[in-house]
Amino acid sequence: MTSHTPAGHPVITAAKKTGVLLLNLGTPDATDYWSVRRYLSEFLSDKRVIDAPSWYWQPILQGIILSIRPSKSGAAYRKIWNTDRDESPLKTYTRSQCEKIAALLNAQYPELEFEWGMRYGNPSTEAGIKSLQARGCEKILCFALYPQYSACTTASAYDKVFDVCKTLTHQPAIRTATGWHDDPGYIDILAASVQRGIKDLPQQPDHIITSFHGLPKRYLMQGDPYHCYCAKNSRLLREKLGWPDEKWTTTFQSRFGREEWLQPYTSETVEALAKAGVKNLAVISPAFVSECIETLEELNIELREEFLEAGGETFTYIPCLNDTDDHIRYLGQRIEMELSGWI
Repeated sequence: MTSHTPAGHPVITAAKKTGVLLLNLGTPDATDYWSVRRYLSEFLSDKRVIDAPSWYWQPILQGIILSIRPSKSGAAYRKIWNTDRDESPLKTYTRSQCEKIAALLNAQYPELEFEWGMRYGNPSTEAGIKSLQARGCEKILCFALYPQYSACTTASAYDKVFDVCKTLTHQPAIRTATGWHDDPGYIDILAASVQRGIKDLPQQPDHIITSFHGLPKRYLMQGDPYHCYCAKNSRLLREKLGWPDEKWTTTFQSRFGREEWLQPYTSETVEALAKAGVKNLAVISPAFVSECIETLEELNIELREEFLEAGGETFTYIPCLNDTDDHIRYLGQRIEMELSGWI
């Protein structure tokens, strides 16, 4: 590749490879005030997440919100932090997913290169793209790790990819992957995770909640299909398990601000169930493919306390799919499908 180039010519990479970039939401680099503030500032400045005009929103965000919220969020992160690696569980599991998927697919497709990145924080989306390019990737599949599409998550992840591409002199060919909320294979492994989570309990759940991350209701009315995808995901999971409709509720967590969000709200539903006599509750959050602050702290700690304080007796949190073997095989199959024509 370099034998016919003149002296001083930029280095040309001989390999012509295809890359896969796994994308997740993001995490602060540490739990201290300034690390969390940097992360929250980037996250809450995303127009896909908060669509208020900058002249109105930024003074509020950079003022009172980022003066108070980083300390509270940092304390929450410390409860679930992976102290062995000094990082959040989200980073730990996303890295592991990338490594295991790479090992699985490279056995058949050694020409594939794999990388992972975050929409907010580190490792960045930009670093992931440039890493793949440096390894000779002229084609990159961007695979956002969100089973249920939303403009706030999936579209935002791909917005960032295209923002990076705008800065590149030599752009790679880019593909973006769709969600998989109603794919039978995904429903199968979700159902298996529920069965594993409750099979050895001394007392079987009286009720199961599927808790999805919330969005302002206004986003639904503007055309975001996320609510519908969550509802279908939950219904298909219930039907696969053969669970009675009256003992199954789909809810939405993680509200922010004063406006109405998607309902029913997880916290209020759990409290109401306990007061209505439900003693044994199981909760799963299919919106997340990896454990994170919303699952480990908000659900497994805070929601557990709320249920028990309201009169409940046993609370079972069913873990995310994380880097389990069946989940890795499933993601590998989806990536292989999305790469059709490139491999």
